[in-house]
Amino acid sequence: MINILLVDDHELVRTGISRIIDDVRGMKVIGVAESGEEAVKWCRNNDPDVILMDINMPGIGGLDAMNKILRSKEDIKIIMLTMHTENPFPAKVMQAGAAGYLSKAAAPEEVLKAIRVVHSGQRYLTPEIAQQMALSQLSPSNEDPFSVLSERELQIMIMITKGQRVVDISEQLNLSPKTINSYRYRLFDKLGVHGDVELTHLAIRYGMLDADTL
Repeated sequence: MINILLVDDHELVRTGISRIIDDVRGMKVIGVAESGEEAVKWCRNNDPDVILMDINMPGIGGLDAMNKILRSKEDIKIIMLTMHTENPFPAKVMQAGAAGYLSKAAAPEEVLKAIRVVHSGQRYLTPEIAQQMALSQLSPSNEDPFSVLSERELQIMIMITKGQRVVDISEQLNLSPKTINSYRYRLFDKLGVHGDVELTHLAIRYGMLDADTL
């Protein structure tokens, strides 16, 4: 039996994936969480085999939650769910320790396949994303400005472009406001922007942020 934890701040997503899994023998949803913080807390007392977790959630978000969970329970396989299929997201997430990277637009059959693959000890990428990553390694391009960001910088960039304040980000990441501002200005320098508005526009332009969600 593959025991699964679902982590997403949208009830509709959690319900939809639960229904897909409940109809399959050998898989069981044993828990749900609405945030990264809730997922970390849940995993302290429970041991899922596989976690399906959204990257973009209120609070610490999927990347930081994944790091916290894997520090104490490295055997758990985590599949990241996201609408971001363009580099550098997939590469950064897999480098951070994810066992799989799956688009929220994936068909039910692919969701089930991803769960089985990561549970067997392999890594899973949607074929289109895997091809894109392979091509980017063969023909590196300087057109993507976000490729220069570290995992933490990318995480803070997402939080800023979602409209979160420095003080809120600092509380969620357990870092001082001064440290967050240091990251913020480093982002501006690396990306050649002069403020949060320009940063947000740049993220939308390169598909790192969905304008419809703002």
